[in-house]
Amino acid sequence: MSDGCTSCGNKGGCDTRKGAMFGALDEALARLYPTRRWNERDEAAGFGTGLAAGEGDALAAALSARLSAATLYRPGADEETCDYVYVLCVGRAPSLVELRESALDAATAESLRAAIAEAPITEVYLRVALSTLARFAAVQEVSLSAEMDRDTGALILTEAPRTGIFAPTLLRRLQALVAVLAEREIRHLDFGEIVEAPEAFDPGDYAASYGGVPSIANYLFYPQPPAAISTTTLT
Repeated sequence: MSDGCTSCGNKGGCDTRKGAMFGALDEALARLYPTRRWNERDEAAGFGTGLAAGEGDALAAALSARLSAATLYRPGADEETCDYVYVLCVGRAPSLVELRESALDAATAESLRAAIAEAPITEVYLRVALSTLARFAAVQEVSLSAEMDRDTGALILTEAPRTGIFAPTLLRRLQALVAVLAEREIRHLDFGEIVEAPEAFDPGDYAASYGGVPSIANYLFYPQPPAAISTTTLT
């Protein structure tokens, strides 16, 4: 199961919603990539049309209140066209993502590091990608694990995203999250619908850097494959 799609008896409403989503996707891709080729984005067309940093911070606060969960806003990397909000779903504060992003005071960080030294920790998040190119958001289930390297004393944090939402226990929070996005006029994209390559687009030199062909998610959010695992070392 991905993104909470079920046989809910509301196929007509779902079809209407997805039709609007596909229309918005087609419009955005045509506006941003008029040549239909990877790495040929019209930067002027994307300027000021997506989510700003202040909106991401505000969304993190709103999600924390609505979902009764710890959240963290993180700006995207230079090569990404999105920012992120992490919503902690399995685990407890202080969280690993706060440790990784240096969002903890020294004493709290040291206490969490000591806990990891005793035994590895794994947490599960809903990771919201907020496009800086269009008012789009896409949500993935992400695990973040931490363990100590016994030889060096460094902490190894591994982030493993999935191509959507698969754990049934996350669906209720996903539904509440999507409602908050709608209130803020941010269009939620079902992740299962954006992991394929857009039709009749030229992948250009994408394979040389990342392998394979770029998906719709890559054109709108970030260049790496949606399920790419990343590792951070904290000394």
